[in-house]
Amino acid sequence: MQVKVFIEQQLSDNLAPLFLEVIDESHMHNVAAGAQSHFNVTVVSDVFSGQRLIARHREVNGLLAEALAGPVHALALHTYTPEEWQARQQQSVASPPCMGGSKAG
Repeated sequence: MQVKVFIEQQLSDNLAPLFLEVIDESHMHNVAAGAQSHFNVTVVSDVFSGQRLIARHREVNGLLAEALAGPVHALALHTYTPEEWQARQQQSVASPPCMGGSKAG
């Protein structure tokens, strides 16, 4: 199974998100083609209401533990309540360019 699909299924099944975006950013890093190792995730869920940011991230990391123990090297998480998402004007967060080395090799 593709890692992106696994992430989407786990978060959809467990968080009932109002918005979910999973972007495979592996191509932006110094990894082999098809590595499926770097992801940017934006998830908006009522489940996050009343939770601090660290609790939200722990919850997502727990749901994705299998992928984090395997192919996923980096996971950028952006977790919002519906109210926070509305205040952001429903804008996802883009990752900055990778500064971790050259793709030359």
